[in-house]
Amino acid sequence: MIKWLGLWVLTLAAAGTAEAQDSELLEGEILYQENCASCHGANLEGQPDWRSRLPNGRLPAPPHDASGHTWHHADRVLTDIITRGTAAIVGNGYESDMPGFGDTLSSEDIEAILDYIKSTWPDRERAAQEDKTRADIEAQQ
Repeated sequence: MIKWLGLWVLTLAAAGTAEAQDSELLEGEILYQENCASCHGANLEGQPDWRSRLPNGRLPAPPHDASGHTWHHADRVLTDIITRGTAAIVGNGYESDMPGFGDTLSSEDIEAILDYIKSTWPDRERAAQEDKTRADIEAQQ
């Protein structure tokens, strides 16, 4: 009886954890749709021909799905880009249509958006991005 009760408690805890994760991913998806999708696409597909400069010299918004390069960057870099905008990160007069969202999104919001984006990647891209993040953390210490 005690073994059964323990198994039941663990099952409920796991279900609660899964529901919490699903809720957090849904929150990230909603924030993405509200703040990012107008440029990066409702399905994370980016703008057409995103590797070719526009007539104004700026690059279109890249995709955030596995076909893009988002997964090539560590969490710290991605968070900085969302917070301050691409031009602030690149510097040297670089111009971008990507604004910083640090005044409108909290760090928790940004983390939720990134968690949602990462949840859509295949295992290979997600693992590569985790390796980049881990290496970046080690380099910062």
